[in-house]
Amino acid sequence: MEFLTFMGRNARWLAGGFLLCFFSSFGQTFYISLSNGDIRREFDLSNGDFGLIYMVATLASAATLPTLGWTLDRFKAWQVAVVTVFCLALATAVMSLAASLPLLVLALYLLRLFGQGMMTETAMTATGRWFAANRGRAMAIISLGFHVGTGLFPLIFVLVATSLGWRGTWLACGAVLLVVALPAVAYTTMKERDPQSEPKVRERPVVRDWTMKEVTRSPTFWLVASAVLAPPFIGTTLFFHQVYLTELRGWPIEVFASGFALMSATTLVFALLCGSLVDRFSAVRLLPFFLVPMALACFVVWGSSAVATIFVFMVLLGISNGFSSTLLGALWPELYGTKHLGSIRSVTVALMVLSSALGPGVTGVLIDWQVSYPLQIGVMGLYCVAISFVMALVARRQAVSLARPDVHPTVPTERGIDRVDPQGHER
Repeated sequence: MEFLTFMGRNARWLAGGFLLCFFSSFGQTFYISLSNGDIRREFDLSNGDFGLIYMVATLASAATLPTLGWTLDRFKAWQVAVVTVFCLALATAVMSLAASLPLLVLALYLLRLFGQGMMTETAMTATGRWFAANRGRAMAIISLGFHVGTGLFPLIFVLVATSLGWRGTWLACGAVLLVVALPAVAYTTMKERDPQSEPKVRERPVVRDWTMKEVTRSPTFWLVASAVLAPPFIGTTLFFHQVYLTELRGWPIEVFASGFALMSATTLVFALLCGSLVDRFSAVRLLPFFLVPMALACFVVWGSSAVATIFVFMVLLGISNGFSSTLLGALWPELYGTKHLGSIRSVTVALMVLSSALGPGVTGVLIDWQVSYPLQIGVMGLYCVAISFVMALVARRQAVSLARPDVHPTVPTERGIDRVDPQGHER
């Protein structure tokens, strides 16, 4: 009942964040990869060729993103959101008309910059500022947009493409963005929200507002980044090469595609669960655990070729995706405050985009070099295990720092971990 009351009281802002996450699907790898086969056939590209092109376009978008992040610190959320949706619609139009490799690269660049990049950053930054005590719940709810999009759009794309073709489907995406998404996002994000007006789930310590320069000099930031970059790298790689993986394992593509619905349902459940856990324990305390299911998912694909593996893999991936989507939205304001959150998130999102770019490119080249793809996935799982131990040390260190009331809240330590108000007051 309390959860439903929270949703009803904040429906407008939650809907705005949800819509931004939902329509960011047009710039996400899982959606772009639905055109993978058609693009490679039309442009005569190998897996490695297209992987490198995709990597270059995504790297360029990651390099551009920090130069746009400051807009969320200068302009109102609805203004940035409207411009972003319009630019994403333009990107889908370029994709539908791309008749040469330069235009294809441009289309991919724009899709990644405004879809995966700015749509995600705008949703997470605005929500991080709008909510404080209930930030975990809010992040869980808006992140459902990612998972609903993942569950719905692949099937919609396939059905529409049978009539309009892959290019016509991309043009239709632009029309949907302009006619449906643009006015809905403008309305739901136009009114700002004061986080001080919300009922408190628990007392939150006051975190001082770090500058961008301080954040990038913090060793803790880069340690945490090494963990949060694993999901985009691994998830993007698995989705981008999904056709190759099914052919390699002898899995029916229809069965593999059906697993997306199971993954999305699992993700929805665990995203909401993570929201409650974040509000109860904090995002930092959950850091050591969110990659464990992803490690198990990698090990399952690495070691088994049975068809049933698909569903075990999808459930495990859904658990990790659910936790990471909520956790990462709440993590940065919890660590570094909200005043410069737009700039900070622009760097973190750029790093995530960079990670998602490296995945298809590196693994595609390795595939062309005859390096076992299942073995590559197994190594990814080992990385998740190793970095989870590192996050356990980070979380423990953070807990120790919070337990020291003698440290002034505005003084960073030499180890880069922020101190908080010992009174635990919320802003």
